[in-house]
Amino acid sequence: MIDLNEHSSLEMLHSLPLWGKDEKLLSVESAGESNMNLVLRVNTNIRSVILKQSKPYVQKFPQISAPVDRVEIELCYYQLIEDDDVLSPYSPKVILYNAEHHILLIEDLGNGINFNNIYEKNYKWEDSDFYSISRYLNALHSLEVSNFPDNMEMKKLNHEHLIRFPFLEENGFDLDTVQPGLQKISSKYKTDIDLKHALELLGKRYLALGTTLLHGDFYPASWLKTENGVKIIDTEFAYMGDSEYDLGVLFAHFDLARMDESYQKTFLQLYQHSYAEDLVNAYRGMEIMRRLIGIAQLPLSLSLAEKKSLMEKARNFILPQ
Repeated sequence: MIDLNEHSSLEMLHSLPLWGKDEKLLSVESAGESNMNLVLRVNTNIRSVILKQSKPYVQKFPQISAPVDRVEIELCYYQLIEDDDVLSPYSPKVILYNAEHHILLIEDLGNGINFNNIYEKNYKWEDSDFYSISRYLNALHSLEVSNFPDNMEMKKLNHEHLIRFPFLEENGFDLDTVQPGLQKISSKYKTDIDLKHALELLGKRYLALGTTLLHGDFYPASWLKTENGVKIIDTEFAYMGDSEYDLGVLFAHFDLARMDESYQKTFLQLYQHSYAEDLVNAYRGMEIMRRLIGIAQLPLSLSLAEKKSLMEKARNFILPQ
């Protein structure tokens, strides 16, 4: 496996069996910040493409091991939805997959931006974006799928950072480097036996095989706003599970963005499938906690008091009533 990075030469890239006979590489650049994988934009004399390479570690946190073949999950996901009239337009087209180097070559969607500005105070949704995201999740959860990979190794990685790592009293991650005072606030939850037991049970459910194909990481950084509408990317965490998980993650980010409860209410009114509200909220609380006291931090504009209030809300979501 060749080890590419943002500074790999055109000569090194050209040596890979990814290009046409007369294709010449003109430039290469980072295609934006990526948590999991190396993502490059490669311009040639005939096209612009996105090159994704998965490595045996997390791109943003090289100290964290990760399944090297995870880009194959993304490939399977895109292949599965490519003939769906609703879902296909949301995703980049697959051009080529190279198993030896764990490289996926996909369509360049242009200079889109993710939805991380949702966390800014007073952010206002554009109705078309909101309804576009709703339409996508409805269509995804409607798919009848029988042969999707279990993606267990990626689920185990996610499980570690949902259930275990954030709640270790000594995990080596000083939350005061994120926001002074956050470490002290977090200690209440790191020592909460009832909360940790409820999370352990929820984690077992997360790891179990379900019946609905999920995106698995359905939050603002996985949505791109482009000149051709909203696109959905980064599907390496996809798996067959509870539909409530995608919903819970989504609504957790509504909470983290201080969005009015009316958005969640409208989203659920548009959602065409049955769901268990308690389970949605349990997953919602789990995602809130991992984003506030885990390593996968977000560009939040919340005060310490707001985070404290959200943690208590999350605890109440997780614990059975």
